Amino acid sequence: MPRQSWTSWLPYLSWSKLMNALLLYISFLFSKYWGKIYNLGKPISIAIEPTTACNLRCPECPSGLRSFHRPTGNLDFDFLKKMVDEVSPYVFYLNFYFQGEPYINPQFLEMVSYAHKKKIFTSSSTNAHFLNDDNAKNTVLSGLDRIIISIDGTTQESYEKYRKQGKLSNVIQGTKNLVSWKKKLGKKHPHIIFQFLVVKYNEHEIPQLYQLAEELGVNEVRLKTAQVYDYKNGNEFIPDNPAFARYHKEADGSYSIDNALLNYCWRLWSSPVITWDGQVVPCCFDKDADHPMGSLKTSDFTQIWRGEAYQSFRRQLLKGRKEIEICANCSEGCKVWAKTD
Repeated sequence: MPRQSWTSWLPYLSWSKLMNALLLYISFLFSKYWGKIYNLGKPISIAIEPTTACNLRCPECPSGLRSFHRPTGNLDFDFLKKMVDEVSPYVFYLNFYFQGEPYINPQFLEMVSYAHKKKIFTSSSTNAHFLNDDNAKNTVLSGLDRIIISIDGTTQESYEKYRKQGKLSNVIQGTKNLVSWKKKLGKKHPHIIFQFLVVKYNEHEIPQLYQLAEELGVNEVRLKTAQVYDYKNGNEFIPDNPAFARYHKEADGSYSIDNALLNYCWRLWSSPVITWDGQVVPCCFDKDADHPMGSLKTSDFTQIWRGEAYQSFRRQLLKGRKEIEICANCSEGCKVWAKTD
């Protein structure tokens, strides 16, 4: 199953965005190799959080565990419009996902539509339990370019091992609804991706996953390695096949992250995350917003992006990534996607 074509990005390109991307990448390379902060460009990608709420209880997810220490709630539409208006001249890609289930926010698809009209490539991730017929139709009409559907099992027994309180039948029906409305409306988008978090309980079902995706009309399958928090003494979700694991078993039986943890990170130059209440955090691994760079409720994005809090965090990472907790169990430089062909 082919990945989404690069031509899907063409309607969203402009010379100003391309020049910004070039400046950004040059800044990152200079910072990486010289160990000094250069920050000439602005981000090309942003993730924003529609909500912290979720209907499932996944055991390695703060939303599922209801374990947030930060405020929880829904993204406000007016705030989203203000943010999009500010970043649309230079951002290529807006991912409507951080924590939580996006469809729980009643204005989620209106937000997608607004960003789409501002010529930004839009994406989101869902557990597909809210893709009823109306939501599926409105998803296609919103202009959403890509949707990732989490399907972590091909049987209810394996699926619910991680997606606790979820029903595989809802995921399958939601996918059918989305494919059906794409055909009815004559649309190629959203590009539908089945994302399969490979864990010990489902790794044997990968062949069945590809068969199911083909039967349903899904565009792409991605096998994702699982991040777990408590891994040093092993974890029930770490798969047996090392090709699907982010963690390496040592001779003494303990586990370590299969990552050199080098002192640089592209995300800190390219891809910030914005929480539902306007906090800018360095990346998607800061799930509890322990490292706020500033608030868009009180500052504009450029002030935060080039502000001292962000620059200090970048300097700290270039000196010693292992000393930052969220960076020590990060997938930057790690095996995130397993072979999918």
